[in-house]
Amino acid sequence: METELSQQLGIEHALFGFTPFPAVAAAISRAGGFGVLGAVRYTAPDELARDLDLLERHAGGKPFGLDVVMPARKVEGVTEADVEAMIPAAHRGFVQDVLARYGVPELAEGEASGWRITGWMEEVARNQLDVAFEHPIKLLANALGSPPADIVARAHDRGVLVAALAGSAEHARRHAAAGIDVVVAQGYEAGGHTGEIGSMVLVPEVVEAVAPLPVLAAGGIGSGEQVAAGLALGAQGVWLGSLWLTTEEADLHSPALTRKLLAAGSGDTVRSRALTGKPARQLRTEWTDAWDDPAAPGTLPMPLQGLLVADAVSRIQKYEVGALLGTPVGQIVGRMTSERSVRAVVDDLTRGFERAVTRINRIAGRSAP
Repeated sequence: METELSQQLGIEHALFGFTPFPAVAAAISRAGGFGVLGAVRYTAPDELARDLDLLERHAGGKPFGLDVVMPARKVEGVTEADVEAMIPAAHRGFVQDVLARYGVPELAEGEASGWRITGWMEEVARNQLDVAFEHPIKLLANALGSPPADIVARAHDRGVLVAALAGSAEHARRHAAAGIDVVVAQGYEAGGHTGEIGSMVLVPEVVEAVAPLPVLAAGGIGSGEQVAAGLALGAQGVWLGSLWLTTEEADLHSPALTRKLLAAGSGDTVRSRALTGKPARQLRTEWTDAWDDPAAPGTLPMPLQGLLVADAVSRIQKYEVGALLGTPVGQIVGRMTSERSVRAVVDDLTRGFERAVTRINRIAGRSAP
C-alpha cells in the first residue's frame, strides 16, 4: 500500500491515522502507518510536550505528525477571558437547563473541565507549535485549512510537510496557493468538522484541482476496500480518524461511550454545531437534539460555542449520562463493532486492500482485449 507520499515519509502503508490519543498514534506508526496526534484538547504546553515525548518513545523510530486547529488569519491580543466575556447569559442558562433536565451532577469543587478545548484559539495553537517544533514531527496538519503564512514557512524551514483539510475543490486551490504540501479531501461522511460534499465526488475533484500536490482521501473509509477506492480516485493515501476510537489503545475514559459507539449504526450520527459552533459530525444524542430544537437559542460561532459547552460536556462524560453522551465520529461508526488493537485494524485494512486490488485486476484481465 505504497504511494509516492508514503515513500517520501518513509512509511510502509499510506494510512494516516488522526487521533487524540498518543498511544494510538504511536501504535499506528509502529504498525506501518503514520500516526497524527490531535492537539486541540491540550490547554497547557507542558501537557502536549509530555504526550509528544511519549509518542516519540513508543513510535519505534517511525515518523509521526501533529494536527492543530488554527485560523489562517493572524489575530493579535485576543485572550480566553476576552472570548468568555462574549458568551450571552441566555446561552449559559440554556446549557444549565438541559443539564438540570437530565440530572447531570456538578463537577467537584476545584475540578477542571477535561473538555475545555481552547486549541482553536490562535494564541494557544501557537504555543502548541512552539512545543511541536522541538520534537521530530514530520507533518503538521491544520483542520481549519491553511495555517498562517509564517507557520507554513516555519514548518518548511524545519523540513516539516504541511497538510490542510479541504471540503471543496475551491478550498483545496486556496491551500495550494498558500504553499501547502498535502491536501486532505474530507468528505461529508467524516467525523468532526466536514463540508457538504461526499467523498466519492470530492476526492477526484480535489485531485484534479491541485495536481500534482498529493491528496489524502478522508471520510467514510473504514475498510481496505474503501482504502483502495480512495487510491483509485487519485489519492496518495487515506486519512482515518473515527476508526481508532474503539481500539484497545484508545483512552475514552468512558466504558458507556465505548459501548454506545460499538452499538451505533451508520445512520446514528448528525452534523451539528452543538459542540464547536461549526458543523461537525458526531453521535446523535438528546444533547444535539436540544440544540437543534427551534426553542434553543442557537449555537454560537467558534470558539464561543466550544467554551460555552466545555464544562457541560465534561460533566456528561464523567457521569456517563447516557442520553446526552456523545463524541465526534463519522458515518463509518457502523463498521466499528468490536474493540481491537491498532495492529489488528491495520492488518484488516491491508488484507482488504489486497482483496480489492486482486478483484479489480481480475476484472481488468477479463476486460483486456
